[in-house]
Amino acid sequence: MNTIVLNLGAGVQSTTVFLMAHEGLIPPIDHAVFADTQEEPKEVYEHLAWLRTVPEPVPLLHVASIGRLGDDLLAGCNAAGGRKKTPGADGTIRFASIPAYTAPHHEHRPPGKVKEGITRRQCTREYKVEVVEWVIRRTILGVKPRRRVPVGTMVEQVFGISLDEKDRRCNIMKRFNDRPWSRPSFPLIDLKMTRWDCLDWLKDRVPHQTPRSACVFCPFKRDTEWLITKSHPKDWARAVEIDRALRPQGTVANRGLTQALYLHRQCIPLEMVDLEAGAAREREKQALPLFTVYGCGEGMCGV
Repeated sequence: MNTIVLNLGAGVQSTTVFLMAHEGLIPPIDHAVFADTQEEPKEVYEHLAWLRTVPEPVPLLHVASIGRLGDDLLAGCNAAGGRKKTPGADGTIRFASIPAYTAPHHEHRPPGKVKEGITRRQCTREYKVEVVEWVIRRTILGVKPRRRVPVGTMVEQVFGISLDEKDRRCNIMKRFNDRPWSRPSFPLIDLKMTRWDCLDWLKDRVPHQTPRSACVFCPFKRDTEWLITKSHPKDWARAVEIDRALRPQGTVANRGLTQALYLHRQCIPLEMVDLEAGAAREREKQALPLFTVYGCGEGMCGV
């Protein structure tokens, strides 16, 4: 049994792969899996709905979620199903952290540039990677819990990683070292296509601007992207809510930390950041591709 599965982020690159397979420019894809954190911007959900309208032949599209990431973050629990509120061996509740920036609290530190730290990123694995793998094993292959994948099965997982982000490929390939029944493929890298090539290719095929897939409160954003979030009141309110909730003393999110947590790299409350000035500086510098700058290397978000 050979099956080709697209890891669909509903962003620029994975949309390009989806439509290229539809047009016969790359091998056909059997299934596309969108792992939903329930925290994507509205443009992503609207774009996902548009993908469902593409005429056949198209992959069978699966949308799966293990919970709303922001709610679990605020409640201090992870995405481990019925176990998510169960204390660990040390008596504390484990949760999937986001890569928030750390610094002394903005109300108590001297003015000037701050050297920020960053917390561990566990959200991508629990809310994206593991959800896609669950769909492949349970829904697509029909493998029951605690059973092995049948001998002779081969699943090709397709990733929308472009040439300018090829370093992300290494992190992805490591996950397949112990899976003889599965292998990754990167058609955009094989075609030597960058993100900008994808945008150009999509221009006459998608009737709207293809969005970037990422949670509305993802810290891996430039100010230009934060401005887009701010232009949608509901998404902006959610981002500000999460940002504020990270800092009160005694929350699970900052347990054991001596510094405060922030969504923005300036390490001040999100609503206090001068996004217009930051976006202007970014346009002047014509910054490097987002994932090169901020180091998001899982290959699941943002594509």
